[in-house]
Amino acid sequence: MKKKELEIMLERVEDVEEPDVDREQYATPATVASDLLYFAFMNGDIRDCVVYDLGCGTGILGIGAKLLGAKAVIGIDSDEKMIEVAEANAKRLGLQVEFRRCDVREVEGKGDTVVMNPPFGAQRKNRHADRLFLGKALEIAPVGYAILNKGSELFITRVMPTASVRHFPVAFPLRRRFSFHKQDTKLIPVDIYRIERT
Repeated sequence: MKKKELEIMLERVEDVEEPDVDREQYATPATVASDLLYFAFMNGDIRDCVVYDLGCGTGILGIGAKLLGAKAVIGIDSDEKMIEVAEANAKRLGLQVEFRRCDVREVEGKGDTVVMNPPFGAQRKNRHADRLFLGKALEIAPVGYAILNKGSELFITRVMPTASVRHFPVAFPLRRRFSFHKQDTKLIPVDIYRIERT
C-alpha cells in the first residue's frame, strides 16, 4: 500500500464526540499518522510485526499498522469511550485489532514495535505523561515511534541516555477542539521520532 492510499484509508477513522482536555485527547490527523506509519514501515518495523499502540485514542495508528501488514496490533487506552470508538473504527474498516482498556503503567506484554501520539504533558493533571509513555514503549518493544514537540531530542536523550534516536519534522494541523482554542486550525510544529533501545 502506498503512503497516499494509507492516508486516504485513515481519513475514514472517526473521532470521539466529547474529547477530554485533561487527558490531552487530540485526534491524530491522517496525514501525520501516515507519515509516522510509513517511516516505521520503511524501516521494517511494521510488516509481520506485533505492534502496540499506546494511548491509542481513536485507534488510527494501530489501524494503520494493521493496514500495512502488522501481524497483530494491540491498542491501549485508559478511557473506555476511546476504546469503543477505536473498536468501531477497526470494525468499519474490516480489521482485526485488539483494544484494551488499561492504564499505560499497567501494560504487560512484549511486541516488536510501539507507535504512539503520547500526551505531551501540557495539562497540569498530566504532567510528565510523555516520560511515562516513552519509558513504557521501550519496556514493551526494542523500537518505538512517537509524535513529540519539535526539538524533543535533547529531552529524549536525557530520559533515555542509551537510546538511538532519529527524527524528522512535520506540521500537525490542530483543529479547534476545546473552548480555549482561538483558531479553526493551527499548525503545530512536531517531530516524528524513531527511538531504539541499544
